[in-house]
Amino acid sequence: MKAIVIEQYGDKDQLKEMEVPNPVPDEHQVVVKLKATSINPIDWKLRAGYLKDMMDWEFPIILGWDAAGIITEVGSAVTEWKIGDKVFARPETTRFGTYAEYTLVDDHLLAPLPPGISYQEAASVPLAGLTAWQALFDHGQLKAGEKVLIHAGAGGVGSLAIQLAKNAQAHVITTASAQNAEFLKSLGADEVIDYKATNFAEVLSDIDLVFDTMGGDIQKDSFKVLKRDTGRLISIVGQPDEEIASEMNITAKSIWLQPDGKQLQEFGQLMEQRKVNAIVGTEIPFSEAGLRQAHELSETHHAKGKIVITFED
Repeated sequence: MKAIVIEQYGDKDQLKEMEVPNPVPDEHQVVVKLKATSINPIDWKLRAGYLKDMMDWEFPIILGWDAAGIITEVGSAVTEWKIGDKVFARPETTRFGTYAEYTLVDDHLLAPLPPGISYQEAASVPLAGLTAWQALFDHGQLKAGEKVLIHAGAGGVGSLAIQLAKNAQAHVITTASAQNAEFLKSLGADEVIDYKATNFAEVLSDIDLVFDTMGGDIQKDSFKVLKRDTGRLISIVGQPDEEIASEMNITAKSIWLQPDGKQLQEFGQLMEQRKVNAIVGTEIPFSEAGLRQAHELSETHHAKGKIVITFED
């Protein structure tokens, strides 16, 4: 099969097309013929070598950890899925990812493609959607009526987090550029702060939950807006300052996504009901040049919604 791989760490030019063996499923795995995948920051961070201490894999590495497609083969112990099923998934993080015509997925990580949802929409959701879900609810314990600040609302994770938080009846505040304000309000944001014109830490207070997707000074300033004793700061980009958290008597932690097929099925139901909509900002055909272009766009940090890679039949 055709795959886009890296054989060493480096810039986007390390992404190269290669013929690799078709995957063979273990007893609790299926083979998915991909119709779409999507780009996440972990892809280019791993490509550049930033995560090599955490994921010390042999080359070649196939990046990509979002899948939407059709099951073409099932393992001997798979009972809930069959050949021909349309599915989407966030596979386990291995060196055999989804920048390929076929990929392996453990059967418990699969979710059915929601009726009326395209492969492109479905592929944009698993990693970003589960990240938002777990940050807000599993770790952030967000409840109806609470105030949540979601940084970088126009991005892949932020745009889904806004919708999830609004669906949970929270008061949703987000940071973004002014040009994205109306878009984010259409997703459910109650307040949009133009980060270029306003320092959020000077205008907000008594926030119950901050979802930090930025890190650095933005993470540090986020402590200033949280409620003492009950506030929560959940980050996906680095461990928050434990001394400040202790002094304020609040929860502040960095999380790492756990693939979860059951959660993804629940997310799919929200998509089917159009309570949460996938935000596909850019579609690029699967090719060496296409993946390089997609990485370059993702690395700008200014892509709107998700960058989706599509596969021809």
